[in-house]
Amino acid sequence: MSERGRQPSPCVRQCCLDGDECLGCGRVMSEILEWANAADARQQQIIALAVERRALRQQRTAGR
Repeated sequence: MSERGRQPSPCVRQCCLDGDECLGCGRVMSEILEWANAADARQQQIIALAVERRALRQQRTAGR
C-alpha cells in the first residue's frame, strides 16, 4: 500500500489555465485534481513534470 503524498502543494496561487496547463504552477488539470490523493512518489513526479513545463514555456516566450 502506498503512503499518501506529503509534498507541499506546488500551487503558487496564480491560477490561470492555458488550455489544460496552469500558468502559475505548471501542472495540467488532471495532475491538479489528482494531487490530494497521490502518493509521495507520484507527487514528486508531478512536481518534476511541472518544472519541465514551466521551463519550456519560459524558453518559448523568451524566443518571441
